Amino acid sequence: MPSEKLVRFSITVPEDLLSEFETAYYAENRPNRSESVRSLMREYLSGERWRCSGGEICATITIVYDHHLPEITRSLTSAQHDSGDVIICATHVHLNHHTCLECVITKGNSQDIQKLVEALRKIRGIKSLSVNVTTEI
Repeated sequence: MPSEKLVRFSITVPEDLLSEFETAYYAENRPNRSESVRSLMREYLSGERWRCSGGEICATITIVYDHHLPEITRSLTSAQHDSGDVIICATHVHLNHHTCLECVITKGNSQDIQKLVEALRKIRGIKSLSVNVTTEI
């Protein structure tokens, strides 16, 4: 990461909230409280960019579905082909005899990735679909 000027600021929180936060970040072996807060701020801003801007982002789309349902595989493939410009790769695994998990890794304009997510959400038979937006590119 390029050298950034750090700014010190103060916040006021309830004591029990701070205690729970410190317990959690120590359990995760975070280097310090400041780095934990910076990470939370980045995560929040990534989500805001996802919802509000047309900026460049990376996101993973995780889909769980029953591959025995008629047409679901074809529908998933079609939606992904329509958004090939933002898809880096897709990984498909079999969780059991009927259930598959697919992870689609994307990079591109947030609005284009949102269109892909909307198209996937419309596919009948998907058990779950989650999106994890990472930092702006």
